[in-house]
Amino acid sequence: MSGCGHTLDFMSDEPAPQVRRPALSPSRASDFKQCPLLYRFRAIDRLPEPPSTAQVRGSVVHAALEQLYGLPADQRGRETAMTLVDPAWDRVVAAQPELAAEMEPELRAELLDQARALLSGYYRLEDPTRFDPQSCEQRVEVELSDGTLLRGFVDRIDVAPTGELRVVDYKTGKGPPEARALAEFKAMFQMKFYAVALLRSRGVLPARLRLLYLSDGQVLDYTPDLDELLRFEKTLMAIWRAIQSAGATGDFRPHPSRLCDWCAHHAHCPVFGGTPPPYPGWPQVPDEGSASEDDTVLHAAEPAA
Repeated sequence: MSGCGHTLDFMSDEPAPQVRRPALSPSRASDFKQCPLLYRFRAIDRLPEPPSTAQVRGSVVHAALEQLYGLPADQRGRETAMTLVDPAWDRVVAAQPELAAEMEPELRAELLDQARALLSGYYRLEDPTRFDPQSCEQRVEVELSDGTLLRGFVDRIDVAPTGELRVVDYKTGKGPPEARALAEFKAMFQMKFYAVALLRSRGVLPARLRLLYLSDGQVLDYTPDLDELLRFEKTLMAIWRAIQSAGATGDFRPHPSRLCDWCAHHAHCPVFGGTPPPYPGWPQVPDEGSASEDDTVLHAAEPAA
């Protein structure tokens, strides 16, 4: 049995703590870089965002792949993967019960058919019967030298017999061509984040960062350099210092861009004539690195922010 047979963190029976030490996740770091006010809305105010069909579909695919790698290698054929879609949907709905009521049966059937198509396409990229990952949906947490706490979930970690470590992330969304470069930039930011976290927690430089685009069958491999990761680590520290500085005063300013088209918070954004809710203060807020915020339940659809 591979190391991927564990239960997803969002399915744990243990009650999640209401307040934990604030941490930096790849999603929230990306939010702050894009728009500090978006970071506040998501990480501090926790304003609700209706999940998109693409996000739900991505979560179903990720859950199915985790279940797939929990099986013995010789049982991971394509037909088996197809049977895992419905159980994966059940797991996602268990974490987000409102999805079952909000999604019409026809849309649900279409979504699950699309998830099966994505899983089928996965077999063009890899043969899951030929290797065992070390872990899937692995929670990583590490404190950097300046006190910055990194926290997130890695789709998959592979370790070669010789010790080389590979970080793998599945991408299920499909955006317009003009947004593909932005989506890849965000994805690589996420992968470097995980590479730094693993470097500091395991003392091992990942040999490869791999993005698997299930929608169009593309594979993007990147070999990180140690000096590059050390510079990126300093970038993460600087982002966290900026977040803490804004948190001390509540001065999270909007940064208008074309990505505003995908934002769900126009009603609270001054750029669109809205008013933010009263600032609840820092740091006595729910942890922005908790399972519900780290792409564990709903996976972001590319290229939306």
